[in-house]
Amino acid sequence: MNTQDPLHGITLEALLTELVARYGWDGLARQVDVRCFKNDPSIKSSLSFLRKTPWARQKVEAMFVQMRRDT
Repeated sequence: MNTQDPLHGITLEALLTELVARYGWDGLARQVDVRCFKNDPSIKSSLSFLRKTPWARQKVEAMFVQMRRDT
């Protein structure tokens, strides 16, 4: 097990909630161009989309890791 993984122990919901708190939905939509961040965004709809869309999830996870490094 890699304990150096910056996403270890962090749920997708916690990650997304933290990103929204920091950047807002508009900020997320600028970084990851997906409709679920632009049109009537919610944590629930975004989680559903991200769980089914690996490329978008990877971008969101990378954004989270970068945010954590920058703080």
